[in-house]
Amino acid sequence: MYNKSITLIEGELVKVLTAVKVRLYPTPEQELVLSRAFGCSRWYWNFALNACIQHYQQTGKSLKLAAYKGMLPQLKKEFLWLKEDCYSAVLQCVAINLNRAFTNFFQGRAKFPKFKSKHGKQSIQYPQNVVSKGNFLSVPKIGEIKAVFHRQLVGRIKTVTISKTPSGKYFASLLLCETESESRSCEGKIIGIDLGVKEFAIVHDGETVTKYANPKHLKRHEKNLARKQQKLARQTKGSKTRAKFRRIVAKVYEGVSNARQDLWHKLSRKLVNESQVIVVENLNVKGMVRNRKLSKAISDAGWGMFVNFLAYKLERKAGKLIEVDRFFPSSKMCSCCGYVMENLPLDVREWSCPSCGIHHDRDGNAALNIRNEGIRILTVGGGNPVSANGACVRPDSREVKGLRAVKLEAYTDPFRAV
Repeated sequence: MYNKSITLIEGELVKVLTAVKVRLYPTPEQELVLSRAFGCSRWYWNFALNACIQHYQQTGKSLKLAAYKGMLPQLKKEFLWLKEDCYSAVLQCVAINLNRAFTNFFQGRAKFPKFKSKHGKQSIQYPQNVVSKGNFLSVPKIGEIKAVFHRQLVGRIKTVTISKTPSGKYFASLLLCETESESRSCEGKIIGIDLGVKEFAIVHDGETVTKYANPKHLKRHEKNLARKQQKLARQTKGSKTRAKFRRIVAKVYEGVSNARQDLWHKLSRKLVNESQVIVVENLNVKGMVRNRKLSKAISDAGWGMFVNFLAYKLERKAGKLIEVDRFFPSSKMCSCCGYVMENLPLDVREWSCPSCGIHHDRDGNAALNIRNEGIRILTVGGGNPVSANGACVRPDSREVKGLRAVKLEAYTDPFRAV
């Protein structure tokens, strides 16, 4: 379950948009109808994307949303299956989503939109007329699909996205209408988190250090995955056996993803329940994965998504997420006197401060420094830390330049360590 909350005024009501993901069990007939709807949606996306590319090549200008959205009536006359096999509002959503993809591309938030394939994940979006009836989900042109609701739905259903995973499972993501809840006080415990590879998270609350091990989910399934991928590679392309082994490999990847998300949800929920302000580093994960020796381990850990999980959970309880500048010397600085080491290799896990002589555990010291720096940001900013809402969780590189301008002398000030 994913929740996104937007705080209006602290102490008053909070508007919350909630999305609930449920498992679907369609009948064989409904699977066939869904397959046709997936195909129509995919075909129109590729058609509209191709039209945009050709229009740009000929005129040098981008094609507007109204242009390829207006092509739908004529396309439905030429290709009758677009009208018969797919709900009309689904194709409208395809056009809107393609326009949003281009907007994200031009604003630097995403890559150029790609053509969709029948292999891999499939999805369609219903903006209206989807109703929950007991243990069933009533969908236009498909009927009532059996669903498993793990919690009661509160509010009116706004949009529903039905997806099929590469392993053959069906899910529905239901976006519920805005609900209201009372915000809580922003006074509480402040913790600092240092994310790592050996230990997934090192948490410091100012007094004690708690380390959470990294399960390394992908590494545990590497042998099993390699064996199944070898069997897949031996199959003839286009055969039913190859499609069967493709689903087998997809199930292994799905199990790894589910285990990883289970860790993120449980740990983030525990940390959010125990604190009101969480301080983390703004890590340059994209640059760190260029390290050939650690790229797989860093990608397997998924630090960025874990921070996102912390963000929306904190936002819902009116908590705060503070991100410390990635160039802040959290590992190399003594948390007692503020002395900064010139060089500290990764293989050095413990070190003693040359200035005050205090012996430090590398990760515990880093977590404490991150926490102290978060308190400094709170103090300097007048009690207004970085919000856990929207783009503030992962600020743009142009926005981070303002943080980089802070002189190193501010970090080495011994009175800074609160």
